[in-house]
Order: sequence, then C-alpha cells, then structure tokens
Amino acid sequence: MNREVAPTSIAPPAAAYAHAIVSEGTTTMLHTAGVVPIAPDGTVPEGLADQAKVVWGNITAILAESGFSITDIVSMTTFVVAGANLALVMGARDEVLQGHRAASTLVYVPALARPQWLMEVAVVAAR
Repeated sequence: MNREVAPTSIAPPAAAYAHAIVSEGTTTMLHTAGVVPIAPDGTVPEGLADQAKVVWGNITAILAESGFSITDIVSMTTFVVAGANLALVMGARDEVLQGHRAASTLVYVPALARPQWLMEVAVVAAR
C-alpha cells in the first residue's frame, strides 16, 4: 500500500530516507504532534543521543497504541536545535527504522518550546 517514489531523473536522497511515499488505498492514517524527549517518568535526558532514544521510544509507543508499526511511517519531520550533532539524531532514527524508508525533512531551529528539548519529531503513518 505504501511505496517509495525514487525517480531516476533526480539525485538520490542524501541519507536513509525516501524522496516521497505514495499511499494507495489508505484507510487509516495517523498524524502525530511533535513528539518530544520527555521520558515516561517525566524527566528529560540532558544529552542529544538519549533524547533521540526517548523521542523514538515515544513514537514507537504511540504507533503501537494506535495499531500501527514502524513500517507504516510514510513521513517524518525532525526539528533539531541548531548546532546539534546530526549523526546522533539520524543514528537513533535509523536504528528504530531498521532499513524502513519514509519521506523525511530535517529542520534546524534556534530553540524548541522548552529550553531543555534538543529535538522533536512528528510522523505520519498510513495503512
């Protein structure tokens, strides 16, 4: 139902993501808000690597609660505080996605809603 669009007439993606995803015959979609790095106990880890793990853990929990899986993600938007180490952000994402590719946008921002947050991710899933 969800398939990657990869035109040979344009350059390939710059990392492990798809330029576009077509969702055919979709009957159910999930749109998350920006998922932030607040752990289940209410704490926010200090380091970016730990925040990325919490964010993707929260996304996984939201997907599971809604009857979706990681492979249903068709699009994600990642907001990262400027100057952050993108390798940590992308590494956590790639570990959770395990080769699954979705459309992806990454935006550097000067700050997020709370000063301790270094990143947040919004996803769209379809099945």
